[in-house]
Amino acid sequence: AGCPSHRRPGPFLPHRRTLDGRRAVNILVTGVTGYIGSVVAPALQREGHAVRGFARRPDRVTLDLPVIGGDAVTGDVLQSALQDIEVAYYLIHSMEHAEADSFSVRERNGAERFAEAARDAGVRRIVYLGGPMPDGPRSAHLSSRLAVEEILLDAVADSVALRASIVIGARSRSFRFLVRLVERLPVLALPAWRENRTRPIDERDVIALLVAAATSEVVSGMALDIAGPDVVSYGELIQRIADLMLVDRPAVRFKRLTVTPIASRVAAAVAGEDPNFIEPLMESLDTDLLPRDDRATELLKIKPHSLNSAIEHSLAEWERSEPLAAR
Repeated sequence: AGCPSHRRPGPFLPHRRTLDGRRAVNILVTGVTGYIGSVVAPALQREGHAVRGFARRPDRVTLDLPVIGGDAVTGDVLQSALQDIEVAYYLIHSMEHAEADSFSVRERNGAERFAEAARDAGVRRIVYLGGPMPDGPRSAHLSSRLAVEEILLDAVADSVALRASIVIGARSRSFRFLVRLVERLPVLALPAWRENRTRPIDERDVIALLVAAATSEVVSGMALDIAGPDVVSYGELIQRIADLMLVDRPAVRFKRLTVTPIASRVAAAVAGEDPNFIEPLMESLDTDLLPRDDRATELLKIKPHSLNSAIEHSLAEWERSEPLAAR
C-alpha cells in the first residue's frame, strides 16, 4: 500500500452510495493507529464511505487509505485533515495514572481544539466512543470521558456519542488483561469488586454500531450506552473466560481487597501490561457499569452477540496469530 504518511488526501469522490443505498460521506478517523480506529476505518471503507486517517505517527499506519500526520491534542494540522470532511470520528483516549494533574486537562484541551476545528471546517457530525457513566461516584478517567463527550456534542449539534464498558476483542487491552491473568495465575485472587456488574460487548457489535452512527439520522445529538445482552459480575466474567479457555483455575475471594496501586502493579506485572493502564482500568471496575437502556442497538438495528460468542470469537482470532499457553 506504500507509505501512508506521504499520500496527500486529495479530493473525495461525490455521489457515492453505501451498501444499503445511503449517500456515502467523507470521513476522518482520528486515532487510526489505535485498536478501535484501526478496525473502524476499514469497516467504513467496506461500507462505501471515503475515509481519511489522522495519526501522530502515520508511518505506523498499515491500512490502505490516505493519512495525514498531526496531533489532535495540540491541534497540529487539524485544519488540513478536516478539509471536505462531513463526519469525524474522535477515537483518542489517554490512559494514565488518575492522579496525574495533566491528564484531565490535556483530554479536555484536546477535545476543545478538535471540536473548534471541526465546527470551523463545517463538519456535520462527530462520532465519539467513550465510557459508561455509573450511578454512583465516577473514576477520574470516566469523568474525563464524560467531559470530552459533552465538549464534542456541544460543538456540533448532530454528533453522536457511544458509551461502552469492556470490549471483548482479540486486540482489546481490557480483554487481553483478563485473559493473561487467567492464563498465568494458578490461583485467581478476586478482589472485593468482583461482585460489581457490567455488560461486556463484542468488538464486532462495537464496530457495527460505530459504522451505523456515521449516517443514521435517528441518533442525531444523542449519547447512547452500548452493551452486550449478558449481565455478569467481573468475577463471573473472569470465570467465563477461564471456562471457554478450557482451563481450571481455583479462585480465592477476598472481601476486603480493593483497588490499590500495589495490587494494580502486581496485576500489571503478571499480565505484562503497563501499570499506568491497569490502575485506571481497575479503578473503573470499582462500581457497577451497566447501560441505562438498550436504545442504541434498537435504533441502529444491530443485534448484539452473546458473551460466550464474543469470547470464543476473540480467543479464536487471538490464536490465529499468537498461541495461548494455557490452552
